[in-house]
Amino acid sequence: MADPIHDPETAPTPAQPDGPAAVTPPVPGETTNLARRRFFREFAGELFQTAATVAGAAQALQRASAEAAGAILDPVAAAARLESVAPPAPPSPEGGPPTGFRTPFREGDGVLYVIDQRQLPDRLVEVDVHNAPEAARAIREMIVRGAPAIGQVAAIGLALSAERAQETLPFARRAILRAAAAALRAARPTAVNLGWAVDRMMARFEAVGDLIDDGRVVAVALRAEANAIVSEATTDHGRLAEFGLAALPVKEFGPLRILTHCNTGPLACGQFGTALGIVQAAHHAERDVRVWVDESRPYLQGARLTAWELAQAGVPHTLIPDVAAGHLMSLGEVDVVLVGADRVAANGDTANKIGTYPLAVLAARHGIPFFVCAPTSSIDPATPDGSSIEIEERPADEVLLMRGVAIAPPGTEVRNPSFDVTPAELITGIVTEEGVVSAPFETGLTDAITAARTRWAPRVIAPTPQPPVARADEPVGAAD
Repeated sequence: MADPIHDPETAPTPAQPDGPAAVTPPVPGETTNLARRRFFREFAGELFQTAATVAGAAQALQRASAEAAGAILDPVAAAARLESVAPPAPPSPEGGPPTGFRTPFREGDGVLYVIDQRQLPDRLVEVDVHNAPEAARAIREMIVRGAPAIGQVAAIGLALSAERAQETLPFARRAILRAAAAALRAARPTAVNLGWAVDRMMARFEAVGDLIDDGRVVAVALRAEANAIVSEATTDHGRLAEFGLAALPVKEFGPLRILTHCNTGPLACGQFGTALGIVQAAHHAERDVRVWVDESRPYLQGARLTAWELAQAGVPHTLIPDVAAGHLMSLGEVDVVLVGADRVAANGDTANKIGTYPLAVLAARHGIPFFVCAPTSSIDPATPDGSSIEIEERPADEVLLMRGVAIAPPGTEVRNPSFDVTPAELITGIVTEEGVVSAPFETGLTDAITAARTRWAPRVIAPTPQPPVARADEPVGAAD
């Protein structure tokens, strides 16, 4: 069973262990116009100042997301059902591609609005998610991606399903939630955050009683757990960024040249980001950094998303073909490699976006530090080593087509594994919210998980149910 319950509305601020210093709570009523600011320096700076306050984090995150969305999107015209094609976002003032930034999802009026990351960087489009099955489809179809972000979206999707089914008979409600949980787990099998979040939500469901008569209790409990998952991630990712900043090499002259792979920013993680969260911390601290951005074939998350995020930030960066990384290392032009993780096994073997393993081999060959950056929610102690990690195989069209244009002859056979596994012996350190774990990884990873759980205790067991609120477009009690 998962840990006891944490309700961000009533939980105390967690104690901070040695590491990032305690921070100042947000000022009540303070607002931020994100559209007028550069992302990493201003937006990240404010989040660093509020991250340790759990109750404020969830509310500030939603408020900031809504403000930024209002500045970038027409919320009415841009919201689209998953079954339909969403209209383009309004153009930037210069008439070019979309500008500005925010977290990959926001909530309002019983709907989870998710940025369609397949459309970036050309268009900024939102799709709306009303329940867990729609969340599963958004995850499966890569509308939302990145291990921490899909875990959070899955949790909110289950909470939405519980709210919509609160007047349903107990056996039917249990069937709805169990089926939804199964669909979510199967949507992306490699990313452990997804199963972790679903298991935590369903453990909460069972803790309050999966056949309880009062569906309001279930709805309130699952909403509290989803809010806790999101708000805890806000704090944890900020702590991870600070620990990673302290671990970066120090250069006497010239910029620190960081090579990264895939996309590990807030689009992938929901808040700061993991590997790019460390870049964000370095930029905020006015470190001189330059980022080499792997394009990350075949889905081009680096070219489409990481380069876009860094451009909004004003962080110096250069896009490179994946196969150019070894050449740059041989010339001494890479100082450190930072990557994310979709699953870290108990022994430290790490599954991440395909192409990560070759980078680790090259980094070892050239004596370059190679850091995996992942919260403890990405660590899977039940997986002994990398050979036990299921590797997702993606559709052939992701390789055969590029932005809809064929790049191979018709009928070409394709193998498209989405991830590879980097052996622990090639990893310099694993940066978590509890510090940087070094070999032997088994003990350090176990200690990090224990420390994270301890830091978030005690948790609130039973939130007080609130009266249900009927949606204007649907009678109370309508189920998924």
